[in-house]
Amino acid sequence: MRRRNLAVLVSLSLMGTMSMTGYAASEKETTTEAASTEAGSTEAESKSADQEAADKVADLIDAIYVQKRTDKTDEQCKEAKEAWDALTDAQKELVEGENADPDYFGRDTGDASKDDPRNGDEIGENEILVVSFGTSFNDSRAADIKGIEDALQEAYPDWSVRRAFTAQIIINHVQARDGECIDNVEQALDRAVDNGVKNLVIQPTHLMHGAEYDELMDAVEEYEDKFESVKVAEPLLGEVGDDATVVNDDKKAVAEILTAEAVEKAGYDSLDAAKEDGVAFVFMGHGTSHTAKVSYSQMQTQMNDLGYDNVFIGTVEGEPEETACENVIDAVAEAGYTKVILRPLMVVAGDHANNDMAGEDEDSWLSQFEESEKFESVDTQILGLGEIEGIQKLYIDHTAAVINEQ
Repeated sequence: MRRRNLAVLVSLSLMGTMSMTGYAASEKETTTEAASTEAGSTEAESKSADQEAADKVADLIDAIYVQKRTDKTDEQCKEAKEAWDALTDAQKELVEGENADPDYFGRDTGDASKDDPRNGDEIGENEILVVSFGTSFNDSRAADIKGIEDALQEAYPDWSVRRAFTAQIIINHVQARDGECIDNVEQALDRAVDNGVKNLVIQPTHLMHGAEYDELMDAVEEYEDKFESVKVAEPLLGEVGDDATVVNDDKKAVAEILTAEAVEKAGYDSLDAAKEDGVAFVFMGHGTSHTAKVSYSQMQTQMNDLGYDNVFIGTVEGEPEETACENVIDAVAEAGYTKVILRPLMVVAGDHANNDMAGEDEDSWLSQFEESEKFESVDTQILGLGEIEGIQKLYIDHTAAVINEQ
């Protein structure tokens, strides 16, 4: 009996020990699970806070990604930049909005200090207002737009050269990111009035008589009675002809100057030498639904008239239709060329040149030409028309034509 009781006691003792051990293990597991849950919750809260901070910046960027300036624009630009600067590197990568992304503030486009907004006052009675669409690419703005402005100022030392951009979206971008304040057209015209300008010459850097040019003319019309004289010079390609067969001296000059620059940049002695090597040059413009889109077809006609068989004109927008990327690819391939050099037919090598033409996305012209597998090589020249001395001379001539009008 004593042995049986002893066995029972030992058994009960062991059960108790096991029970305590199980309880301790269970308590440890519970503590670990709680700590893990708490850590997960903290991490989730941190991610949520990061996204919230990034979303705030995205909203602020989208608020200034607009074409209309308001009384709040200056403060909004400042607020967006300050909010961006307050983000961590990880948070900056999370910025994503309707138009906002990390590149808005984060992409390096060059040194903004090389540019000159040309918005000074007390400039005298004679002003040349150079009106451009604009670009947020700093190096391109300094090389192309400032290049034209500098050339005009050198050519006309008795006139004050000033600047206006038509794209408020770009003005806001440059102001927010770099602190550089560029006038829009209305601001520039108001500034000219306030400065007591009597003789105003407006030189658009636009390629053609398109939508941007029409909007400029509408804006200028409202200010004509505020000056003794207001004259608007021709855009780069001059008057738009009635159909694709009509060319002019301006288009001929641009065709010759641009092609010569592209050939030299590619390392060939002549266009014929490039042709013998199987090289085709594709000059990509913007394109437009405006009736002035025929200007692109006229430029192709001009290339053909000059005997530039290995030069093709295309447009980002694919208007006119024959200038769409897929159609240009087919035309170049059918002509038997095996090497392609892409270059912008644009005054400024900005967003379209860097992204739509030479970008890494699958819909860029570079990617589409490569993906077609019809060519041995596809290279790019990311250079705008504005930095070419011959093109600057054309603008000088256009300005001279209206200054010298009787």
